[in-house]
Amino acid sequence: MRIMTTLHFAESLRELVGDVDVVLSDIWGVVHNGLESFPEACEALHTYRSRGGTVILITNAPRPADSVQRQLRKLGVADETYDAIVSSGDLTRLYVAEHPGRKMFWLGPERDNSIYRGLDAVTAPLEEADYIVCTGLYDDETETAEDYRGMMLKARERKLTLVCANPDIVVERGDRLIYCAGAIAELYRELGGEVIFYGKPHRPIYERAMALAGERQGHQIDRRRVLAIGDSVRTDLTGAREFGIDCLFVTRGIHAEEFEGLDQLDPASVMELFGHPPKALMRELKW
Repeated sequence: MRIMTTLHFAESLRELVGDVDVVLSDIWGVVHNGLESFPEACEALHTYRSRGGTVILITNAPRPADSVQRQLRKLGVADETYDAIVSSGDLTRLYVAEHPGRKMFWLGPERDNSIYRGLDAVTAPLEEADYIVCTGLYDDETETAEDYRGMMLKARERKLTLVCANPDIVVERGDRLIYCAGAIAELYRELGGEVIFYGKPHRPIYERAMALAGERQGHQIDRRRVLAIGDSVRTDLTGAREFGIDCLFVTRGIHAEEFEGLDQLDPASVMELFGHPPKALMRELKW
């Protein structure tokens, strides 16, 4: 992985993947915005696959991969766009499965109930629970993490571990930003609570994605031949850098307003904005 202090703006994915065997692509903000898919991005990933590359979608969605796939299909993203999906929901489900008999307080909207579907999970109110699984806010259209301060204070008093099934703080929904489970988890951590994060930027989701890519390619994957794609400095860029792989940063996503005039930034400003800059930037993914 190369560290730079200047920005490289790419016109297309094709100029970046000549020596890349595997693409680990974010979904929300790169492939769709929650309401509609981005056809050029889907075409770019499909074209890369048709030329022998492997595409693993990695997402902080607090749902298992099959649920994510159903959402992608509804948004018009063809199965042929990717080889496999790894979600933070999958990893959270593994945690629940490894703690049989322990009582779980589930914090999140009803649409995320697949987080424990098919598992021998015992749910309980906060006062009786052994740990918390947070998939999001009950009503992310109107609430913020502050609405949960009282609940988190009670959880901290009981010394409950909070398992965060989506480390994202915010995500796009159409042209709006809504709060995610990561916002509550960060509040709980600020209050002194113990948090286990599944999903980007943490290693387990990358390790799982690399294992699946290795199965598709039939050999262990060299990280120097992997490209991550994402739209979040905090999760996608940081996660790729800490895992030791290059990153293509898509600027149309959650940071869109911050990235106006990026091409005029001096090196100091680049470092302030990104830390270590990505391998390349592109407004939106296209072949």
